[in-house]
Amino acid sequence: MSAPTAPQEQAADPDTKLSRSVGGRLLYLFILGDVLGAGVYALVGEMAGEVGGAVWLPLLVALGLALLTAGSYAELVTKYPRAGGAAVFADRAFRSPLVSFLVGFSMLAAGVTSAAGLSLAFAGDYLATFVDAPDRLVAVLFLALVATLNARGIKESLRANVAMTAIELSGLVLVVVLAAVVLGRGEGSPARVTQFAEGTTPALAVLSAAILAYYSFVGFETSANLAEEVRDVRRTYPRALFGALVTAGVVYVAVGVAAVAVVDPDTLAGSTGPLLEVVDAEGSVPAWVFSLVALIAVANGALLTMIMSSRLAYGMAEQGLLPSVLGRVLPHRRTPWVAIVVTTVVAMGLVFTGDVAGLAETVVLLLLLVFASTNVAVLVLRRDPVDAPHFRVATVVPVLGVASCVLLLTQQDAVTWLRAGILLAVGAVLYGVMRWTTRTRSARSAREA
Repeated sequence: MSAPTAPQEQAADPDTKLSRSVGGRLLYLFILGDVLGAGVYALVGEMAGEVGGAVWLPLLVALGLALLTAGSYAELVTKYPRAGGAAVFADRAFRSPLVSFLVGFSMLAAGVTSAAGLSLAFAGDYLATFVDAPDRLVAVLFLALVATLNARGIKESLRANVAMTAIELSGLVLVVVLAAVVLGRGEGSPARVTQFAEGTTPALAVLSAAILAYYSFVGFETSANLAEEVRDVRRTYPRALFGALVTAGVVYVAVGVAAVAVVDPDTLAGSTGPLLEVVDAEGSVPAWVFSLVALIAVANGALLTMIMSSRLAYGMAEQGLLPSVLGRVLPHRRTPWVAIVVTTVVAMGLVFTGDVAGLAETVVLLLLLVFASTNVAVLVLRRDPVDAPHFRVATVVPVLGVASCVLLLTQQDAVTWLRAGILLAVGAVLYGVMRWTTRTRSARSAREA
């Protein structure tokens, strides 16, 4: 796709108050764990309902769309390696405090909303396999545990992510292996993987299913907020980012092919746990095993999302876009403890505002707005050269990235737009209050002087 700009000599990492303790492998596993979230465990069935047996095709299309925006992130993170991600890029590109704030707030709102939805998913049917408890209470307690691990330190959090990512990846690999066993017994129908649903136009069906599949690839953007905690970020980040996305794409395609080859697409489409259908078809693995794997996948996604949200709040505070108190860090742990507490409390509140599906749809819309801004920022910031070598994408990549975001935004319904609009309106009000407070304090200081 692209390469680092010349010259090739190593540039020193910028100074930061945060601990640079994240290496290439941890970053790769962080991104992979965030992308390999709970979505794939349900979306295979929904995609089968849209496209029929050719589930692998919309997954490939979605991977391509995700790689476009990932290319823009790789360029901007290595060019401006600061926590804050899209908000920092928007601030540099558009020179508008309001635009920068709204971009960062969209990302922050998407993060805490996603964490709230994941906590509800954790407290739902998968947990009910083992224990019966009030879902809202469980969700709040779950978020508190996630915050505790987040506050202990980025290295401890990412080590937990390594273990959980290995488990959820093993669960998906298990699906592929079990499918191979079923096919080896002469059962199933491999020919289904090239068949489309009857009565559909293949191109339109693939696009519709690709929109569903796209949700399975979002999550990579959270890694931009670790820029100040990654060692040798300009060399490490692109490798980890693209490596994780391609790995996830290969796993997803393999799972899609395996599921359709073993189970009829109509059966997958009618199931809330489509991968369990594959497990049941093989017959030797207890169904509760997959409930446990799904719980781990959801927990991992929530942890990584809250890491992103707290680092984004910290980065925005450092940029003067949020109150400076959010920039405070624990003296020994060097983690942004105030940002962790605030984002966790907001996520806890959102638990009581909707269900998993509604929260997830809002997350996607908010992220598409952020992605569109980031792709435009790449083009604008080509006029802002930096001394250090960095990754650079071909100009056509961010152009196509903007087009892909617009395409997917047109598929969102009115209710989702309304929910996201309310969240952005809250952000605009917060911005206005902060500006008024700042001006009032400045005027008071001037009078006292």
